[in-house]
Amino acid sequence: MLLTPEAFPLTPARMFAMASLAVLLIGAAGLESSAGLAAEAVGKDGAPMVLVQAGPFPMGVPKGDRDGGRDEYPRHEIHLDAYYLDKFEVTNGRYLEFVRATGHRTPQNVKDPSRNLWQGGLMPESVSDRPVINVDWYDANAYCQWAGKRLPTEAEWEKAARGTDDRRFPWGNVEPTPKHLNYNQRWIGEKTLMPVGSYEAGRSPFGAYDMAGNVWEWVADWYDPLYYEKSPARNPTGPEPGTHKVLRSSGWHVETPLVRAFTRVKSDPLNRNDSTGFRCAVDAQ
Repeated sequence: MLLTPEAFPLTPARMFAMASLAVLLIGAAGLESSAGLAAEAVGKDGAPMVLVQAGPFPMGVPKGDRDGGRDEYPRHEIHLDAYYLDKFEVTNGRYLEFVRATGHRTPQNVKDPSRNLWQGGLMPESVSDRPVINVDWYDANAYCQWAGKRLPTEAEWEKAARGTDDRRFPWGNVEPTPKHLNYNQRWIGEKTLMPVGSYEAGRSPFGAYDMAGNVWEWVADWYDPLYYEKSPARNPTGPEPGTHKVLRSSGWHVETPLVRAFTRVKSDPLNRNDSTGFRCAVDAQ
């Protein structure tokens, strides 16, 4: 079944969820952090979000590791204020609501139409819960702004993925397996991607899913290979404007060496491809 934006009406529940970015408790609603913030929240777009508590974490290649790229050194301590991060990668279903509400262009692969999941302006119902792909940095940024949120900074993304210890992967130091993430695949159409939240064993310490595998994720920062050498110690937002943006996580085609939580890759912000999506963040207030 193909869904057009007009065929995806706003239900009362959806309208309520989109009315405000006010933090709504979900799931174990009574859980509170030590700072009095809800452990989970719902954003304006209806997406569940997890709290990443304020405090320091080690960013970059863990001590003793020697397989990181030059741009992933030196390991340095960063302090971040509290924020919420989308629990899952933004799905095609949520992106359809954005397109319906704003008239924004649909996600399309301009280099290889055979890698499109959307058929023109139509979204197959079968991809609703799979992460949206074929979106560039500006598409991702526009969605997050529409949702009353923003793209996470690179530091925010990494802390949410690895927690506050020197683990290599979101789930710990055990080498990745098919139980942890969707990776090392070949393109077979929509089934190349897994529905978000499919890998319970791969959850990060803060409860975010798919912080490795499935799709690469846009973050807010411009790319500088030497940024870690001069990064401020508190709430870094990346270098001044440059030519490339940063991608974090790893895609469905990636092999084990790039699955690490500290892997960073540069990309043309106009690049739209079949292995890149995103998730959003918001300050915890």
